[in-house]
Amino acid sequence: MAEKKPLVVVTRKLPDAVETRMMELFDVRLNLDDKPMSTDQLIEAVKTADVLVPTLTDRIDSQLLAHAGPRMRLIANYGTGVDHIDLAAARQHDIAVTNTPDVLTEDTADMTMALILAVPRRLAEGERVLRSGKWEGWSPNWMLGHRIYGKRLGIIGMGRIGQAVARRARGFGLSIHYHNRRRHHPDVEGELEATYWESLDQMLARMDIISVNCPHTPATYHLLSERRLKLLQPHAYIVNTSRGEVIDENALTRLLRAGDIGGAGLDVFEHAPAVNPKLLELDNVVLLPHMGSATFEGRIDMGEKVVVNIKTFTDGHKPPDRVLGEGF
Repeated sequence: MAEKKPLVVVTRKLPDAVETRMMELFDVRLNLDDKPMSTDQLIEAVKTADVLVPTLTDRIDSQLLAHAGPRMRLIANYGTGVDHIDLAAARQHDIAVTNTPDVLTEDTADMTMALILAVPRRLAEGERVLRSGKWEGWSPNWMLGHRIYGKRLGIIGMGRIGQAVARRARGFGLSIHYHNRRRHHPDVEGELEATYWESLDQMLARMDIISVNCPHTPATYHLLSERRLKLLQPHAYIVNTSRGEVIDENALTRLLRAGDIGGAGLDVFEHAPAVNPKLLELDNVVLLPHMGSATFEGRIDMGEKVVVNIKTFTDGHKPPDRVLGEGF
């Protein structure tokens, strides 16, 4: 008799190649219309499934996990960040959690570098003028921006993505500075030609461009508060491809409107998909709809990691990308 396949519930539409591989290996319930699951649908999923495959759009909190059935043993997250999952509640219910690290590093770093270029050079603003039909031709003083060569870049969070950003930025002649929970080994600093700042406040006050690359945790919620944002020089730019909650978005909007910060490039927002309407009115910002990891290659690589994590776990071994579940 063939061994019974684990029941896997997938909360969003994944790339076809990923879903096909899942269908070959597991008993899978797919989300064909790609609409976010309702709370009732998520409750039904955790009641009946062996494995749940959520995305960042799903709130996997203690109230939901209280409904977990005896079969529910693994949350195989499709994504790197797990701030939408209550890890303490998962631990309480003996549910392991995995994620998909590493595969999005280069894609997110590419998008960060694109914003670092786009904001000082006013690329989005110029594109809007051209499309509006208001461009009257070249002029010596029109649409002037700032060169980034020779400027100081301060990276908040020098993990995999932060280091990938630093490598790209060096190629554009930026001076690399960083603030991190722990200082890196001198070999890493030497490779990146990076200067470490133990004090985030001191770094913010001296940089021309700030790149936010730290995860969202309770410790980093509003890490860039209004007080800290006011430390930035009036010509400084801020780029965020991490999580919107790291920045006090209302305070950032006020400072941008007042001209106290030079500009911003944002791929994430504090209350996404909602965006502060006053932020939408500003010309000195580039706003993107969470596209940092949006490549065909990256999304397929994410799915392949999910498959490996599920297969390894259900075969009785430790999955390679455990966030929670050392004892399983």
